[in-house]
Amino acid sequence: MSAGTEPDGSSRSDEEWERFLRESVAGAPAAPKEPSARAREVAKRLSAEPARNPEGWRSYTPARPKRRTGWYAAGLFASLGLLAVVALAPGRVVDLFAGAGSPPSAAETARPTQAPPAGAAQRPTREEPFRGSPAAGWASGAEGITVPKAEAVGWMGAAEVERALARSRDFLLAAGTDRGVLRGEHPEKAIGMINPHQKDVQDLLKTAFHAPTEKNDPLLLFSRFQPSRTHLVGDTVKVRGRLDYQEGERGALQVTADVTFVYPVTRSGAGGDDEIVRTIVRRELVLSWDDPAKVITEPGTFSIVSYKYDVTNGGCGAPTGYFAPPFGTDRRADGAGTEIDPYDRSAPVGQGGPSEGRCGKATRS
Repeated sequence: MSAGTEPDGSSRSDEEWERFLRESVAGAPAAPKEPSARAREVAKRLSAEPARNPEGWRSYTPARPKRRTGWYAAGLFASLGLLAVVALAPGRVVDLFAGAGSPPSAAETARPTQAPPAGAAQRPTREEPFRGSPAAGWASGAEGITVPKAEAVGWMGAAEVERALARSRDFLLAAGTDRGVLRGEHPEKAIGMINPHQKDVQDLLKTAFHAPTEKNDPLLLFSRFQPSRTHLVGDTVKVRGRLDYQEGERGALQVTADVTFVYPVTRSGAGGDDEIVRTIVRRELVLSWDDPAKVITEPGTFSIVSYKYDVTNGGCGAPTGYFAPPFGTDRRADGAGTEIDPYDRSAPVGQGGPSEGRCGKATRS
């Protein structure tokens, strides 16, 4: 007996009808299910939030940094404050970062009006041979000599004047700071810059080194120490001075030099003796760069118009061709010799004390 009929009038078997009833009660596997109360709540919350763009699988979103407005503002104000200090007092900034020590002295562009102030009395050491001296803040080598801006003078154009000024400075350094010359070697380089046709100076140079006298002494132009007696401390010679120029005779370029050299020395073979003496030499020279059409000269050389110097702690005996710094019991008694402040550059050489190598007692060294 058939269990039912299809719309077209065909009948179902009993097995099909039984399966239909069974699925109707249990529910078909693909039939949709009603969502639970929790699912409805989640769906409602998600639908209320704004849509989000999906993140690509190769994309990266960096974390947003935290704001530190207070620290940034403090750093900005500190930087502005440091810039103000640099602008107003650059020497003090050097002290701030370099620690203890004398601040560097500004370049000398004109004759000073007074001597540098006295600092705390401190003994020099091998590590700090300029300690307790104004020279501690001086430059060394070429940086210690101020060279003015070059302009055309006489027979020379500006470029030629610039070369002549540089070569004049080179002569001073070769005569006063060359390590070989300081150890007593012959100053070949410096002599090669002097006009070989200048007879009076050439005569001086021929006799000064092997038979020095008061008038023909190599110390008139060159700084020299006898290695068997004196040892230079360190590799630095402190230098302070300047060059000036003007038109000289017959249209020549006349260069005037005023330079002080400070040499820390100790006794050779002293062993444990740590006594350090500073020999201080101030030189004034006038050099003439002559027009070769008017004066017999050689290219790149100058004639020496005048030379004079002051020296303290350089020895007071008969000329030997070397500075002879006094050590220990050789130091002169108090009150002996003309007193001179070797760091006072406010007066020309010879007006503030002895000149041309005559003995002077340093008020400080």
